[in-house]
Amino acid sequence: MRSPCLSINDDPLNRMSVAFIDRLEEVVEQLAVDDDVRAVVITAEGTTNFSVGMNLKELGSGMEAKGGPDPFFDQRLRVIKRIETMGKPSVATLFGYCLGGGLELPLGCTFRVAAAEGARIGLPEMDLGTVPAWGGSARLAKCVGRNHAIDMILRGKKITGSEALAIGLVNEVWPIDELKDRAIAFAAELARQPRLAVQAVLEALHDAEDKTLDELLAAERRGVHATFGTPDAAEGILAFLEKREPRFNQ
Repeated sequence: MRSPCLSINDDPLNRMSVAFIDRLEEVVEQLAVDDDVRAVVITAEGTTNFSVGMNLKELGSGMEAKGGPDPFFDQRLRVIKRIETMGKPSVATLFGYCLGGGLELPLGCTFRVAAAEGARIGLPEMDLGTVPAWGGSARLAKCVGRNHAIDMILRGKKITGSEALAIGLVNEVWPIDELKDRAIAFAAELARQPRLAVQAVLEALHDAEDKTLDELLAAERRGVHATFGTPDAAEGILAFLEKREPRFNQ
């Protein structure tokens, strides 16, 4: 039972190069099919910046290598979607600059936690004369609502961790010197939860805001069928009756 930590390794800016995205796609797929992996932390080296996003110096060569702009951006959409739908919770740490792709990647994670000081979070593509290209506008709107998303994007706003917490963009805010350790502990807590039940909840609530109540109820019922009678369900009931903490995933 593991909760591995993936780290962007280009301190201090932690730009996401073409090589990094290629490797991230490989690793995410490996983790998605590894039953021993129960949760994932996505962070970055150092404590200066999570990521300023794509290395813009590679934009032209990257598009050429991938066969054009659509395949180039499709890969990024694909890897973020895989993180979002792999059936395992993910925790992203936001600190320093979290801009462009440096916010779009965390938006595909289940949970986002931010530093209490120094975080500058936003989608500033408007300053470059363009728009978010890794699903940022869509996921931001789903996460915080249309009004907050438009305000952030059109004005190129870079908000703090506390401001992100206030609009629901992040789940918790912790001191920067505790952020990574607490994110790892958070993922370890998630990893101890019953695997099939976690997967069922993630599947049932994926894109919940776009589903009808009947669709959500049907997804919930599928989760009931998937977990009913499993060893973890039996252990949970037994632990409740014995007034002790359950030991799931045995």
